[in-house]
Amino acid sequence: MKKVLITGALGQIGTELVVAMRRTYGTANIIASDIQPSPPAGALAEGPYAVVDVTAPEKIAAVVQRYGINQIIHLAAILSATGEAKPKLAWDVNMCGLFNVLEVAREAKAAVFTPSSIAAFGPGTPPDRTPQDTIQRPTTMYGVTKVGGELLCDYYFLKHGVDTRGVRFPGLISYAALPGGGTTDYAVHIYYEALKHKTYTSYIGKGTFMDMMYMPDALDAITQLMEADPDRLVHRNAFNVTAMSFDPEILAASIRKYIPEFALTYNVDPVRQGIANSWPNSLDDTAAREEWGWNPRYDLDAMTVDMLAQLKRKLGL
Repeated sequence: MKKVLITGALGQIGTELVVAMRRTYGTANIIASDIQPSPPAGALAEGPYAVVDVTAPEKIAAVVQRYGINQIIHLAAILSATGEAKPKLAWDVNMCGLFNVLEVAREAKAAVFTPSSIAAFGPGTPPDRTPQDTIQRPTTMYGVTKVGGELLCDYYFLKHGVDTRGVRFPGLISYAALPGGGTTDYAVHIYYEALKHKTYTSYIGKGTFMDMMYMPDALDAITQLMEADPDRLVHRNAFNVTAMSFDPEILAASIRKYIPEFALTYNVDPVRQGIANSWPNSLDDTAAREEWGWNPRYDLDAMTVDMLAQLKRKLGL
């Protein structure tokens, strides 16, 4: 029976993943954890919750032992824009936290999923249909920690037999929780502003293409990869996955199909624009499709329809 610990469970991915996994594996078998003293009211609070600071290995070990954990989904991280403002914090949480999780998993013989990112690439990476195996020389602290994390997870698999797996997530778009300091956050905020004010000022410039994915597909990617036959996995840490690639103009055009009066303007943030410029325009996810059957369900317009419908209900519009 799976007994899963999810770190960073109150973040953008975790808030939805906990609920989805509890539906599949049973509420008592999915232990949500975060650094906050208690989860917010609602579905996330209906099952086990533990306070875990991933920079404190003894805290992780105590929860793993208490609940008999055999799988850790390690989501706790400092994201790209925040990481540039607080590089030491990003290193401490993203690298030292992952090391602690892997050490605990080695002792407990638990599997580990940890997400990498398109930030693991850099200006020297082929920008279009970026290959699975290619040069990775990122220019952000977040990207550095993601490359380091991929290598560290490979090391623990090769040297210690820890069943480590991961994907390189693109920008993730969700109606359930706001993102927390990433470069691709504009692609979430734009839907809120389109509904509330019929206008949005983008901090990412026109013509800046980045890979994106709707959250339901991201949740599927995690669970499908962790259920995949290990004998089929040539790549473990980490698989390119994607669903769509667009710039702000293309995203705005999709929204205008349903909100014709929507207006898009620009006030480019040089920090986040510089980060975006160092990332690929699009990824080649052939390896994920061939090795574990990756196949996203949502394209841009399907995502827009669902995002607008869900946000109307959420905002009471």
